[in-house]
Amino acid sequence: LLVEPRTIINGPPPLLGWSFPASSGRDTRSRVPSCLAASHQALLLGPSTTRVLRILCYHSTAGALTGESGRGIGQRSPSWHVQVAIARRRRVWNGYSMENEQATPVGRLAPSPTGALHLGNARSLLMAWLSIRSRGGTLRLRIEDIDGPRIRSGAMEQTIEDLLWLGLDWDGEPEIQTEHLARHQAALENLQQQQLVYPCICSRREIEEAATAPHESDGISAETIYPGTCRDRWRDEEHARAESGRDPAFRLKVTESAVAFEDQFTGPQPGELSGDFVVRKRDGTPSYQLAVVVDDAAAGITEVLRADDLLSSTPRQLLLYRHLKAVSPHFIHLPLIVGLDGRRLAKRHGDTSLASYRRQGVSARSLVGALGFLSGLVEQGTQCRPEDLLDGFDLNRIPEGPTVWDGLYPLEAED
Repeated sequence: LLVEPRTIINGPPPLLGWSFPASSGRDTRSRVPSCLAASHQALLLGPSTTRVLRILCYHSTAGALTGESGRGIGQRSPSWHVQVAIARRRRVWNGYSMENEQATPVGRLAPSPTGALHLGNARSLLMAWLSIRSRGGTLRLRIEDIDGPRIRSGAMEQTIEDLLWLGLDWDGEPEIQTEHLARHQAALENLQQQQLVYPCICSRREIEEAATAPHESDGISAETIYPGTCRDRWRDEEHARAESGRDPAFRLKVTESAVAFEDQFTGPQPGELSGDFVVRKRDGTPSYQLAVVVDDAAAGITEVLRADDLLSSTPRQLLLYRHLKAVSPHFIHLPLIVGLDGRRLAKRHGDTSLASYRRQGVSARSLVGALGFLSGLVEQGTQCRPEDLLDGFDLNRIPEGPTVWDGLYPLEAED
């Protein structure tokens, strides 16, 4: 069934997709078409042109759409969000999103210009490029520059130069994150209307002093759980500012202890959450968690490949996808490249920036070959371009644990 969405003019611009509330009194357990008479609307983020969504019509011979309990979805189930789907015998609705199974994958390169790209960044970006290009997908470039105080002058231009030198390309023009603050604000207002966020004036030090213990488990790195000091404390933002003399941030109310998910590389994850988290910073800019969800949804991203230091961010982002009624992408988290001390690459391990290797006259083909070797794709000493790694590319060949960079790998100079 092909359905052409409409643009809704009034109200804050929500996210893209068809939302079918199960409130029509019609039985939706056996076939999707029975619910098409229910109220529905096409949701578009920003002034996007009309798109066509393919909606799979389930019926008794293709398998019923079921909930986590194994029972069919009925009136008590949450509104469900349908995007491109591929027939399966049995599909499970987990309360967050339908599986994102578009025929053509859409990925993204999303570097942050807080410093020069180093080997660890380059490996993640190369693997993201290979994963999408090996399947004929679309790849976007987004410069994540919302962390204003940490953005280095000229780093954005340097990042793009490094990507091109490495041999990575993308589709369309680069997107600059701070050019889309309006849609981030619209998403925040959406959450405010649902009464899912609240103003918070707590400083990091106050949170650490108020918390009883750090959150430590196998599922999420140790961090302080926000104790909920400001939840239900203020009427609104102006009340918080007037009473405290501080500009408040906004936090999302988290009622779940975890959002379990399947990572395409690391496997099933418990997805533990560490309490209410910031979605808008005190300076009025969006947090990383909110901005990345809104921007990925706007771009139709179906796959996010990144290093596993961001694994603990995923349950927070999945929670935001649910609240914003957006389809979440597949997540792939790869192990970090670390130094001999087992810690992630940093200045203490020497200068591993791409800019430094370029100044030394290192060949881009040699560096790509080194990254391919560290990822289990080629033999040591191989010199190649990214496109040479496309044939037979398989994420399963990447080592499961952290990869050590000792600085002794023989890198060749340009011819």
